[in-house]
Amino acid sequence: MHDGEESAADDGVAVRKRRKGIYILPNLFTLAALFGGFYAIVMAMNGRFDMAAIGVFCAMVLDSLDGRVARMTNTQSAFGEQMDSLSDMVSFGAAPALIAYVWALNGLGRWGWIAAFVYCACAALRLARFNVNTAVVDKRYFQGLPSPAAAALVAGFIWLMTELGVQRGVDDWLTWRQITWIMFGFTLYAGLTMVTNVPFYSFKDVQMKKSVPFVVIVLIALGIAVINIHPPIVLFGVFVMYGFSGYVIYAWRKSRGQQTSVISTSTDEPDERGLHK
Repeated sequence: MHDGEESAADDGVAVRKRRKGIYILPNLFTLAALFGGFYAIVMAMNGRFDMAAIGVFCAMVLDSLDGRVARMTNTQSAFGEQMDSLSDMVSFGAAPALIAYVWALNGLGRWGWIAAFVYCACAALRLARFNVNTAVVDKRYFQGLPSPAAAALVAGFIWLMTELGVQRGVDDWLTWRQITWIMFGFTLYAGLTMVTNVPFYSFKDVQMKKSVPFVVIVLIALGIAVINIHPPIVLFGVFVMYGFSGYVIYAWRKSRGQQTSVISTSTDEPDERGLHK
């Protein structure tokens, strides 16, 4: 072998690419969130709708942590982003739709599964739009209701009714037929609001690393105490308020003549201008 060939071989060994790995920590949170959605589906199939709702809420908490953990540890990756979207589709798209259908919507025949499918389809559309708009959306707001909050509306209503002892075929302060149609309305509202352009505050401008006044810690402690009084009522109430807050922000901006869209003007895609107002 000539010297030139030997040096080329040596260079080939030297520049051999390292195998790409996967960051464990943030993806553990994502997998745990995915398990929460899967657990919710299994519990719904077994008739444990309270545990199914709790599974969705646990998935929501874990989903809120994986991104923060990735940023804090500088372990963001394209794989993690795709994994997070797939996990969200199961936990906040398919799981709430299936739980709502098994719990009540199946009693409405075709209207029931149509409502469940509309929710599931809107969750997929919302996640796909979120992935392609990350570079042009105002980070302070979500474009449309975020899928975890939509899932909390659907699962929270089921959890609340289950805790209050409402059962199929039992007439109480509301008949089961009325509750079924309320579930139908919540499912459609949550699904369709996900694909609107209504702005919902994202809380992403809250800096966790900055110091805060002592009173903030006191308020957080009080908030935890209030939630523990009756978690289904408090959590459902919080997400109902958040679920309507976007329309309040939209109306307030409209009344002041401000731009209601959270999509910034993109210089790379001029054909998109004006489509999101």
